[in-house]
Order: sequence, then C-alpha cells, then structure tokens
Amino acid sequence: MCDHDQFMREALALAEQARDAGEVPIGAVLVLDGAIVGRGYNRPISSTDPTAHAEIVAIREAAAAVGNYRLTGSTLYVTIEPCLMCVGAFVHARIKTVVFGAAEPRTGALASTVRGAELPGHNHRVEVIGGVCEDEARTLMQTFFKEKRQQASGSGLPAPGRSASG
Repeated sequence: MCDHDQFMREALALAEQARDAGEVPIGAVLVLDGAIVGRGYNRPISSTDPTAHAEIVAIREAAAAVGNYRLTGSTLYVTIEPCLMCVGAFVHARIKTVVFGAAEPRTGALASTVRGAELPGHNHRVEVIGGVCEDEARTLMQTFFKEKRQQASGSGLPAPGRSASG
C-alpha cells in the first residue's frame, strides 16, 4: 500500500462519519511533512454553513494547527473530486498536491467540468492526482444516494424511473 492509499483510507473513514451524520459522504485529510495536520468531513447541514465542505474543514484545521493559512508543500486527500469553491481555497492556501478518489462528473472542478487549478490569473499551480481508492469512494457515494432515494420514496424500493443499482 503506497502513502496515497494510506491517507485516502483515512479520508474514507471520515467520509463514513459524514454519512453517519446524514451529510454527503466526503472526507478529507491534509498532510504536511508526512503527518496529518488537518481532517474534515462534509458538514454543511449540521453546521448551517454552505462552505463546510470536507476540504475546507480540513484546511481550516490544518491552518490553525500550523499557525499559517499558507500550507506550502502540503498534500490534500479527498474522497471525491472537489468543487470550484474548494479548488479556489487550494490555490489561496498554496496546497502543493490534491489527491482525489472518484471523479464528480457534475461539479468536479479539477478534471471533470473545468480544470479550476489551471485557470489563468492564478499565481499558484496545484498538482492533481485522481483515482486513488476510486472504487471505494464511488461506492460510498452511490450507496448513500441510493438509500436517500429509497427513503424519499417511502417504500425502501428504488424511486420510480430508477434501477435497483442506482
């Protein structure tokens, strides 16, 4: 198991905490000099804060831990491809590398919809690595939303027009 797998598994455990709290199951850890300095999972619902994405929570914790908002040389691991808001935070925090699990085809802003870290005008570039523990990350999200659809239908069966596989 490479370091990427080890840290992504930590992020996946945080994503499970988000799921258990009724939040979209996304987890993130921020690593500096080989040690986790920030952890986060999605909590916009419970915190009534639309910016409380896993990545932002991990960045805030890491910045407080190191005493600097610039996290130069750090690597952020996140289970799902980040949105554009989070990518902007990576640039401002000077995060060196972002490693994500599964792509997010609708809102992912590192590779799927836009390449947000490569937008002109940014004075910092972020290295991007995708597909680490991809199957686990994708399965966690798919299962979460499948269960939400079944709860919404009230029957425990797939919602109309949906297959049992999602």
